[in-house]
Amino acid sequence: MHYRVLGATGIEVSTYALGTMMFGKIGNPDHADGERIIHAALDAGINFVDTADMYSSGESEEIVGKALKGRRDDIVLATKVHFSLDDQRNHGGNSRRYIVRAVEDSLRRLRTDWIDLYQIHRPDPKTDIEETLGVLTDLVHAGKIRSFGCSTFPAEEIVEAWHVAERRGLMKFRTEQPPYSVLARGIERSVLPTARRLNMGVLTWSPLAWGFLSGKFRRGREVDYSSGRASLAAERFDPALPANAAKYDAVEKLAELADELGCTLPQLATAFPLAHPAVTSVIIGPRTMEQLQASLAGMDVVLDDATLDRIDAIVPPGRELVWEDGGWKPPALSDVAMRRRALADRPAAAEEPAETESE
Repeated sequence: MHYRVLGATGIEVSTYALGTMMFGKIGNPDHADGERIIHAALDAGINFVDTADMYSSGESEEIVGKALKGRRDDIVLATKVHFSLDDQRNHGGNSRRYIVRAVEDSLRRLRTDWIDLYQIHRPDPKTDIEETLGVLTDLVHAGKIRSFGCSTFPAEEIVEAWHVAERRGLMKFRTEQPPYSVLARGIERSVLPTARRLNMGVLTWSPLAWGFLSGKFRRGREVDYSSGRASLAAERFDPALPANAAKYDAVEKLAELADELGCTLPQLATAFPLAHPAVTSVIIGPRTMEQLQASLAGMDVVLDDATLDRIDAIVPPGRELVWEDGGWKPPALSDVAMRRRALADRPAAAEEPAETESE
């Protein structure tokens, strides 16, 4: 296992982070099996575990908490807050009111006194960023969290948060957690360069591009829509849809490249984010022990410049084939009212100039 310093925190973390989204009812419901997978990852040298309160409505955090008993001091533990776990008003978002409650719930489920990295899972247009940074700073001072970061934030919101923190004397986001893969390279345009300039740690998620680089989805193979990612969003995988043609073309070329390198397609995909100078760790999210072992088997896969050049030729830098919105659609695009003036405020068609009599 290799290790890197997480941005400006001074904390050394493994270049593979164990993601636990698939532990619990939405993935592997067997708590004992989840604990065994976590122990195997730690035994392999992984010291960075990432979860979130919304993964299986807190069940993932409970599994992680049980698994880390007796090993907590050696593990860098990260979790997230933002999404609501129920349908009650004010149970979600990035407000002080909600975060103060949510962090206590996470601490209880994780069976720990502190969280090493507490992340804001998504932006919240309803809450001033100063409000969010203020409560996170207070939580650091209270000893409940050690540092904090953001997840799937666009570059402009990262920069705004940085400047607000400097002006108000608040602590800064130290990390960003974006989606990044061979098929989803949009963050190379601004998010990764911004994070690097601000000396932020970056832990990337979905290296298998929402399962598209798992090896299961190839041209000529029938897609199983009854389970897995395809059951959640069939439109992303249907080979009959023109929008997916570029993905299937890229997968075939990448699979050929992986064969030439003597590794699997998932191993090639997982190695790719770690080649970027801004990336600290890549999150692997196994559901089974077999998936974990397959990921760990690719730890020593290193992509040289010639290989990265070939990947660039298949999927050009900055190209986005999976996440059109980078994993988060801002209200400026999703809210019609923010894109259209009220009808009464729209300028009327210019009237024809009045004719004047010629002299």
